[in-house]
Amino acid sequence: MADNDTKTGMAASRRFVYGPRGLGALLPDITRPVFRKHNPAWAMMLTDWEAIVGPRIAAMTAPRRLDRGLLTIACAGPVAMALHYEGVELINRINTYLGGQPVQSLRFTQAAVPRKPRPAAKPPPEAAAEAEAAIGDFPDGELRAALTSLGRVVLGRVPPGHSKHSTRRMKKQ
Repeated sequence: MADNDTKTGMAASRRFVYGPRGLGALLPDITRPVFRKHNPAWAMMLTDWEAIVGPRIAAMTAPRRLDRGLLTIACAGPVAMALHYEGVELINRINTYLGGQPVQSLRFTQAAVPRKPRPAAKPPPEAAAEAEAAIGDFPDGELRAALTSLGRVVLGRVPPGHSKHSTRRMKKQ
């Protein structure tokens, strides 16, 4: 390496022109095009929406788009009016959670918000006893445990007022 190709005061031995480079030096070149299309704050907002706005608002809304400081939120018509009045507080919550000022204003669109599925109801205790009785003298082991578990679920789902052992189909009304 020639002595005249380094800046004054820079040691030639510390410079890696074509040699190995740290991973941190390569990341900005790789992530810049991705972050132009997809804002990292947007990814965080999608995953943590309920934690950001709270369970009450998250049940009625869903974030749709973040573009140049404008956050589009999908919600039902009446909910949009209520959220309009809480807009400043909502923007402050989002910006505090994400850090900085990624959201400056809100836009509400009318759309159906997908509901989270309710957690499965636990089978009644009678189903456990009935499942154990149905297994009978089956030998202990993994198969017995699996059959007992299946029996609890199946026996726990029978509609009220119907025989648990009925094979007739119900008529459509």
